[in-house]
Amino acid sequence: MNRTRLLTTMALLIAIGVLGSHLIWFPAGIAKAYPVQHAVNVIAAVVLGPGPAVVIAFIIGLLRNMLGLGSLLAFPGGMIGAFLAGYLYQKLGKKYFAAIGEVIGSGVIGALFSVPFAKIVMGTSFGALFFIPPFLVSSIAGAGIALFIVVRIKHEKFIQIKN
Repeated sequence: MNRTRLLTTMALLIAIGVLGSHLIWFPAGIAKAYPVQHAVNVIAAVVLGPGPAVVIAFIIGLLRNMLGLGSLLAFPGGMIGAFLAGYLYQKLGKKYFAAIGEVIGSGVIGALFSVPFAKIVMGTSFGALFFIPPFLVSSIAGAGIALFIVVRIKHEKFIQIKN
């Protein structure tokens, strides 16, 4: 993939992530679930690989925070999930491993990392059980959406899936 196509694809996924997170959300316990971020993470991981997926997750989190549409917790969950999704897809070559990586990375590891992150950066102290359920609900929903989209992308040959 040439550099122009890479940057254009990244910009498109960032736009979808920022706008979609504002439009599509649902209550998940005491928090809100934003499945579009997780769907974009899996799509970016499969189409572009782990490095660009992490950059996309970071920029989406940054823009959402600058626009007042998200919290600082978008960074650990999004970036860890994007990396693990890309890494597992790169190593194992199956799309569902990218989805599993997103769920484990964002839903579990990102949620656990959010406990000290929230304490240090946000000045709040919550236990892991506070973050894991909403992070899991959101990441499972987003990973499911992404699997549906990625299968259609490959089937319709809209974009070349990175192997």
